[in-house]
Amino acid sequence: MTATIPTVTPPGRVALSFKAACMKAAWLTGLTLGCALLPAVASAQALSLPDSIVPQEQNRDGGEAAQASETDQAGPRADWRSGTYGPVSQKKQDELIDSLKPFGANLFTGGFRGAMGDGLNPGYRVKPGDQVNVRAWGAISLDKALPVDVQGNIFIPGYGPLDIEGQTSQQVDASVRQAITSIYPQQVEVYTNLQGVQPVAIYVTGYVENPGRYAGTPDDSLLYFLDQANGIDQALGSYRKIHVKRSGSVVATVDLYDFLISGDIPHIQFKDGDTIVVEERGPAIAVTGDVRQAYRYELIGTRLSGEEIAQLARLESGVSHVLLRGSRDDGPIAEYYPLERFGRQTVQSGDEVMFSADQRSETIVVELEGSYLGPSRYALPRDARLGELLDAVAVPKGMTSVSNISLQRESVKKQQAKSMKESLRRLETTYLGAPSSTNEEAQVRAKEAELIQNFIQRARELEPSGRLVVAHNGSIADIRLRDGDVITIPETSDSLLISGEIVVPQAVVYRPGMSVTDYIEGAGGFTQRADDDHVLLVRQNGAVVNADDATLRAGDEILVMPKAPTHNLQLATSLTQILYQIAVATKVAVDL
Repeated sequence: MTATIPTVTPPGRVALSFKAACMKAAWLTGLTLGCALLPAVASAQALSLPDSIVPQEQNRDGGEAAQASETDQAGPRADWRSGTYGPVSQKKQDELIDSLKPFGANLFTGGFRGAMGDGLNPGYRVKPGDQVNVRAWGAISLDKALPVDVQGNIFIPGYGPLDIEGQTSQQVDASVRQAITSIYPQQVEVYTNLQGVQPVAIYVTGYVENPGRYAGTPDDSLLYFLDQANGIDQALGSYRKIHVKRSGSVVATVDLYDFLISGDIPHIQFKDGDTIVVEERGPAIAVTGDVRQAYRYELIGTRLSGEEIAQLARLESGVSHVLLRGSRDDGPIAEYYPLERFGRQTVQSGDEVMFSADQRSETIVVELEGSYLGPSRYALPRDARLGELLDAVAVPKGMTSVSNISLQRESVKKQQAKSMKESLRRLETTYLGAPSSTNEEAQVRAKEAELIQNFIQRARELEPSGRLVVAHNGSIADIRLRDGDVITIPETSDSLLISGEIVVPQAVVYRPGMSVTDYIEGAGGFTQRADDDHVLLVRQNGAVVNADDATLRAGDEILVMPKAPTHNLQLATSLTQILYQIAVATKVAVDL
């Protein structure tokens, strides 16, 4: 029996036929599918992907050293598929961990010290030094501010002393009303108001920025007094162990995490001479990654569950995995868990937790702009190519310049921005620090420096387009699409734009047979700053070419570059090169 050997087409630039796809979509009456209008699309797609980056033959015949190593080991040194490994750049991670602030570090930026209490809340209890306004009318007329004496009494005319120490404002009102009506049982009305409270001085100490003695009222919040001391020491202070001491005994312990998370804080009525003590920060864990609250979190005990940490850190959307690093009794650990498994893990003091959105989507989203019919966004498989998308896009017949399709990509935009930044940096360092040997040369250098600084300032404000030219010589490259790509399908144009160093920049109707010079003269000619030897054409497909080397087309933009206003040939050459680079990346001629 003879085996049949399949024929494999070698990889290379293969012309794709979009005609079949167009025929399937003939239901669009009066429309022509984009593929029917598109030129051939070039493809450089590989036939298949190997199971391993390194061929198995190479693994088997990797040399004597590799063979010797394999004979010494029963298996691989690490199971790289297990995910039990740390981040690639441990140095950067360590620097990030060291820079983390404690959870609650921004608490004392809210201006608590500017919100002194008035002591008139319903739970306030009267003490010596306070004042009570008492008004009565009818059978008796009384309007007095009665002070609470050292024995806790107020003196009511016609009745005598009345003990109200420790009572709330409602209890004071009931006690005074009962006292007056016991003397005047009929036709009398009574009104009371706790007018003022005795100020207190509270000591704030421990791990705070400015320990000291601070004034307030008995009903002021604990946060008010801590803010008076400029808050908790971020390096050493605890946000979870704050004691209020009175006569040597702890009367309250406050955990500020309750306030930070849910807004709960105990109400403490302070007495003169109380002391607020902030303890040293206890064991903590560091949380970083794709979270809204990357901080050091202090523990009350020695451990937390993964679920509790996720609730504290407020995860960003899309988080899928968690890296846990730390030390245990049997040595250091570095475990990489799916998020659902991490919730059941126990995190101990000193651990580092990094949340990450580490699950690749199987789809990408690309956007269309320009002349097309149908939706503007498409969700495609990760390996989708430009030709596949163009097969499925319908365009208005006779209105679309399908040979000028271009693409904007975020990665290209970043590369253009980085390249521009580097060029401007080189320009700055090369010419701004150059020495001068004479006064005349120093004056020239000063003018050049001013020119360069102004140019750099304007150039840095420009934003690259990220345009990727995919149309060339009547064909469109069948490149693989990326998430976020924006594909421009331009309309057929019957005009062109004249811009840059032109007396009257304008858009004009394209007339076959007219040259670039004819259009420039029709727009008033060059300005005095124009470099008439450097005129560019910006094509609809995003390509930027020299006007001397190209044929003018409808839809082009004539871009006249400025001349470098300096006699320094080296500087003029550098500026011209950067101007070209900026024009290609932004389609803008920067004014010098």
